Amino acid sequence: MISRRRLLLTAAAIPLGLTACTSGEPGPSTNGPGTGTGTRALPIPPLAPSRVDADGVRRFTLTAQAGSHEIRPGTHTPTWGYNGSILGPTLRARRGETVEIAITNTLPEATSVHWHGMHVPAADDGGPHQMIAPAATWTPRWHIDQPAATLWYHPHPHGSTEKHVYRGLAGLFYLDDDNGDHLNLPSRYGIDDLPLVIQDRRFSPDGRLDETSSSSYGLLGDTLIVNGAVPGHHDLPARRARLRLLNGSSGRLLDIGLSEDREFTLIATDGGLLPAPVTRTRLLLSPGERAEILVDLDPGHIATLRAYPVTTRTGIDRPERFGFDDTFDILTLRATTIAPVAPIAPALPGVLAALTPLAPDLPVTRTFDLKWFMINGAKMDMTRIDLTVPTGATEVWAVTNREDWPHNFHVHDTQFQIRAIDGTPPPPHLAGWKDTVYTEPARTYELAMRFLGPADPAHPFMYHCHLLHHEDQGMMGQFLILDPGQAPAFTPPPMGDMPMGAGGSGTHGGH
Repeated sequence: MISRRRLLLTAAAIPLGLTACTSGEPGPSTNGPGTGTGTRALPIPPLAPSRVDADGVRRFTLTAQAGSHEIRPGTHTPTWGYNGSILGPTLRARRGETVEIAITNTLPEATSVHWHGMHVPAADDGGPHQMIAPAATWTPRWHIDQPAATLWYHPHPHGSTEKHVYRGLAGLFYLDDDNGDHLNLPSRYGIDDLPLVIQDRRFSPDGRLDETSSSSYGLLGDTLIVNGAVPGHHDLPARRARLRLLNGSSGRLLDIGLSEDREFTLIATDGGLLPAPVTRTRLLLSPGERAEILVDLDPGHIATLRAYPVTTRTGIDRPERFGFDDTFDILTLRATTIAPVAPIAPALPGVLAALTPLAPDLPVTRTFDLKWFMINGAKMDMTRIDLTVPTGATEVWAVTNREDWPHNFHVHDTQFQIRAIDGTPPPPHLAGWKDTVYTEPARTYELAMRFLGPADPAHPFMYHCHLLHHEDQGMMGQFLILDPGQAPAFTPPPMGDMPMGAGGSGTHGGH
């Protein structure tokens, strides 16, 4: 169960989150240095209520629903969300717990809910084979056995994932463990521990979301939103803030930094804490990637988190068409000046989490080439199993971007270590556990991962580019985890029951 300390620290933040997320209106500029900046207070997604029953299972409920949300002040936009008009509540559980989540779909079309970054049984993964029909309820259950991390959940219907996420279906999933509790990190949810779901959107003149693809690249917005609203401010009653960053965009890369090139400390990536803190002034996040950073501010000082032009662009053809030249404000942090004065932030330990190199000498097991909406020359086919993996196997996958477009690579069910990039060990900020990695053109990324199972001959996991238009167009494959001697028992879905856009192999479709 979640520790008593954790419950006490987060309980005080829940009313703030509910108010901000429900109303969508500007919050009071409490404890801020000086007058307002013309922005709204950062809305905080509420913590999802849960209960632990006599069987020890922590239970949540989610409802996928349509609504209307004030993303921009004074304009109401039709949106989708979980338990509300946009995004979803933050789910929170602890290593060692068993969770069960009942998801009811009240939308006019089928959807799914994928637990991105979670080690989970294949039948509960929420990929394109676990669709939830309108008016139906799906109730996955699994035991959590992985380190503390910032994960997220989102739809995964093949052929329409981009549209479902773009309309607002996404939420964070916090995992806690004993090691994270003992590090003295900011942990007051919505106060100095801030969830930041960063996405880009484009609007039509009547205020609706513009779902017209800007190109075969997909939906690229001209407006950045954070937690479902245009960028705002947060009044920080402490010297240190912990920002949990998610690039929840469809296809936009975000090169994140602070105003005046202020340094920040990177402490965690997709799968949890890094081995040691890393000081940075910029951090590139591709769609689906997460990071946790610490920002230290003296009382009365202000710092703005921004998405700067992407400088990692070698080999990219006409990078401006992918938004690489754009700059957006994400959030302005304003440190309080009122008593009691925030104490000096404690020094971070030199070691955040133990990490043993995985398969340092194992030869490359498989290779994956990303090109033209295909992986290894094939588009996603819902009826085809692309590969099988033995239960408990450790493998090294070599992934190469073979063209002049941005791509990344995400693997379901497992976290991986980046063993090498073009034969060279990764930089410190990429030395932790990852489930999604940006792949620069003409570079090869060796990813070491372990497939713990359990085996399931009937339900596949996915691997794919997480630029959502690419995924929808077919840049995805699927694999089974099998025990020794076990044969696949996968039954392809009837064509009439397959999600829109599923099935078939072919060429790049005009890319």
